[in-house]
Amino acid sequence: MTEPAGSRPSGGPPASGDHLPGSPRPVDVLTVVSVTDVTPSVRRVVLSGTPDAVAAAGPTVNLLVPRVDDPDPRWPAVARDGRIVWPAGSHGISLRSYTARRQDPGRGEVAVDFVLHGDGPAAAWAGAAAPGALLGVAGSGALGDRPAGTLLLAGDETALPAISRILAAADPAARGVALVEVAGPEEEQSLAAPPGVEVRWLHRGGTPPGEGTLLADAVAALERPAGDDVFAWVAAESAAVRAVRADLRGRWGLTRAQHHAIGYWRRGRAMAPSG
Repeated sequence: MTEPAGSRPSGGPPASGDHLPGSPRPVDVLTVVSVTDVTPSVRRVVLSGTPDAVAAAGPTVNLLVPRVDDPDPRWPAVARDGRIVWPAGSHGISLRSYTARRQDPGRGEVAVDFVLHGDGPAAAWAGAAAPGALLGVAGSGALGDRPAGTLLLAGDETALPAISRILAAADPAARGVALVEVAGPEEEQSLAAPPGVEVRWLHRGGTPPGEGTLLADAVAALERPAGDDVFAWVAAESAAVRAVRADLRGRWGLTRAQHHAIGYWRRGRAMAPSG
């Protein structure tokens, strides 16, 4: 029988009321309530927890991913300064960073989209996830975006949750383009965007993820918007992000305050958030 979200799994750290002041606190443990395949390669896992735990699970959240079929994960704890305190010995928990697709503290639910290509621990966990499975949460962070009159968003399928949140929060009068690289039309998702922001899907076809230059080429084909009220947000495979970043800093002349570019994963390695 699965314990309610936020309760103490056996073998885990003490319940929140049991730890001493100043000692590491237990991590939040969420419970899977539903699993849906949004596209052939993206699986949405909806988790339940306390309102506080759900509110803290994003927009970018550190997930503690147990081994597949581990009914009794040895969860770490979190120190007062935010450091994760790992249990001694083998524990089988992997740390991965994801962007929550949505959070609803009132309902006690958070949805996380997992890209299933690759064989990393998070992809394996999501591939086997079923209602009742447990997932830990240990800290969160910002997306790195900021408001601007003209936006450039560029990313692959691992960046779709973040891009969807940035578009949803954008000024209705904002203009610009969102470039999203996916395998093909079957991987496109519905995105709500301001009327002046074009969502442009880039299909890589049979090229494996991370092996082409489709995203960087699409950015290189854009003209630099006029004025200084411009912000670019980029997340994808590390090599693609480096190429786009060089273009934004060089040809576009963007300052550090005008762009945020981060490698979400690296080809050949299981990295956050796609791993």
